[in-house]
Amino acid sequence: MTGTTATGRNREAGGREQRVTKQKVAVSEALDDLADFVSTQELHRILQERGASVSLATTYRIVQAMAEDGLLDVLRADDGEARYRRCEAHGHHHHLVCRRCGKAVEIEAPAVEAWASRIAAENGYTEVEHTVEIFGLCPECSAAVAAERED
Repeated sequence: MTGTTATGRNREAGGREQRVTKQKVAVSEALDDLADFVSTQELHRILQERGASVSLATTYRIVQAMAEDGLLDVLRADDGEARYRRCEAHGHHHHLVCRRCGKAVEIEAPAVEAWASRIAAENGYTEVEHTVEIFGLCPECSAAVAAERED
């Protein structure tokens, strides 16, 4: 949870206090308007189109800090590039992602959580973290692929 202090600083979810800048506000507002995951470069392009004066390096720093503070979901694309979006679910969750269009659905997976905990315990691991992303084709892309095959 974030909150603004009397000093004009923002206390982020990770507990650290940060200055609220025009650049951070612009990045945050742009992310609020996006439904799907976006790379930092795509986000920077959107910011430029909106007329925001935010450098690519600053965009990278802001997005990274927001991700570290738990304010953004992070997804690694097939090419290894990180993609981000504002978290809708509060707490640990996973994603079902379309390989074709990038649409993502947040999912809870209690069976995965139980499996991860069991495997960790069986091997003596503690403080375990995990990420599970499931990739496939969304209904719209499945229909488009089927139509392309018919042609």
